[in-house]
Amino acid sequence: MPQVISPSGVNVAYDMHGSGTPALVFVHGWSCDRGYWRGQFKPFTKQFAVVGVDLGGHGRSGDQRDSWTIREFGNDVATVIETLRLDRVILIGHSMGGDVIVEAARILKGRVVGLIWVDVYKHLGKPRSPDRVEAFVADMGSDFGAKTRAFVRTMFPPSADPALVDAIAEDMSNAPAKVALPSLRSALSFDREIPAALAELGLPVIAINPDFQPTDLESLKRHGVEVMIMPNAGHFLMLEDPRRFNLLLHTAIEQLNQSS
Repeated sequence: MPQVISPSGVNVAYDMHGSGTPALVFVHGWSCDRGYWRGQFKPFTKQFAVVGVDLGGHGRSGDQRDSWTIREFGNDVATVIETLRLDRVILIGHSMGGDVIVEAARILKGRVVGLIWVDVYKHLGKPRSPDRVEAFVADMGSDFGAKTRAFVRTMFPPSADPALVDAIAEDMSNAPAKVALPSLRSALSFDREIPAALAELGLPVIAINPDFQPTDLESLKRHGVEVMIMPNAGHFLMLEDPRRFNLLLHTAIEQLNQSS
């Protein structure tokens, strides 16, 4: 499996399949890895170059650094894209990966066609307080495995496949706490930066959100984010129903491609 060295010295694992422009770069969420996009890689390689990245400290990437922040993760993604000499990309991020692709786009100015968020924000403009963030991270750190399993289970609707819920809860609860806790703190704090970052980038952004919890459409629209809603889905909508999700994703990709 190919790897590149990020500016922080971490080995960043990735894979690339297919061909065509724009290239689609998939970025996973907190305590996950690129395998969470397994339902998207093969279908989209028929038309596009598809890149999956394991952020530092996740999947098969290295963990030999001390800083686990959205900024460092953005550098991980940007380094892969620069190494592959991709000049026209759509960045697709799930959950924390949505913050990461914003940071990567800041580095890759001129190369990014647009951003696609997959259940990243339900609303914008009301950031969490630092005290709230610290309290949440401290609680997760008190018993990381058990707390993570319980937390993950709240992200699914009652109709979700129990085997999928169990698999994701177990996988994420086994993430290294030394990476997971500081990256969680950084991700939960990044909502303070998002409005200014989106204004700075001036890129089209499309959010694909599930209906499991309500989305404040107006708050996202005020910051230039167009929203698509996927009914009967939870936080891991790309795994819960890949076929329906891929239809929405294809629509979003085509929309960004035509607008560039």
